[in-house]
Amino acid sequence: MILLTFRTRTPDGLSLGIKTRTGVIGVKAASTAAELGMDSVPDTPESFFAQGLLALPALEALVARALPFGSDAAWLLDESALTLAPCVPNPEKILCVGLNYRAHIAESGADIPDVPVLFSKFRSALAAAGEPVPLPRHVVQYDYEAELAVVIGKRGKCISERDALDYVLGYCNANDISARELQRRTSQWLLGKTLDKFLPLGPCLVTADEVGDPQQLPIRCWLNAEVRQDSNTADMLFSVAQIISYASQYMTLQPGDIICTGTPEGVVLGTDEKAWMKPGDEVTVEVGNLGRLTNRMVAEN
Repeated sequence: MILLTFRTRTPDGLSLGIKTRTGVIGVKAASTAAELGMDSVPDTPESFFAQGLLALPALEALVARALPFGSDAAWLLDESALTLAPCVPNPEKILCVGLNYRAHIAESGADIPDVPVLFSKFRSALAAAGEPVPLPRHVVQYDYEAELAVVIGKRGKCISERDALDYVLGYCNANDISARELQRRTSQWLLGKTLDKFLPLGPCLVTADEVGDPQQLPIRCWLNAEVRQDSNTADMLFSVAQIISYASQYMTLQPGDIICTGTPEGVVLGTDEKAWMKPGDEVTVEVGNLGRLTNRMVAEN
């Protein structure tokens, strides 16, 4: 299943959609349609992500009932007319992993870590596909980082590595934008990682059953249509299952939590010329079958 969060005039400004071969099913409109009789469906992003994996059977039943009505159904929307929001709009936690691809560790000149290097981002760092990313004028060293983001689907603590993937709701593209001089100002990376809109996420969330093995996904990044990163999640030092298990030993993971799993080689930091991103640059991230996440950098007002 492919899920979208898009902006509407609802009380919280967000709606949930399911992408299908004939268009996007507006879950709120479909669940309240008398001819479908599906009023118990979690029909908002908030209710869906609160339930996580438990919500999927109801949404699958909704799709099965809605599709036979065809392309003229009132609940069917044109994806190109939607204004997307971050596909996971309100996570409790955003965890990120640094130095998690072997070739990226080498280009960074860093030591190989013994355990996952965890840091966090704030919800204010989230941005949607197509949303401009403002670059503050007093910083120069702006970098892209294509990443596979994991979305947790059920509550868990002290999860075993063997069971970890059973806790995954789905996956999406992420761009862990970084301000390198702020990141390296202190031993804590937070400031350089969590500026406003510095985590574009999307365009969609693809459920785990449609993604398959998260350690066999091509991952690419383009800067102004030039390929800069071209790797595979097989190069991760710590697998998705290992990261989930490790983090859960120390904190309770909740439905809707996001874990960004690190970036491969090819970032600006690893080049000789250090041509940092600037306003007007456009970055596209593509991981496996998760669609394309594109954002343009703009000067902060």
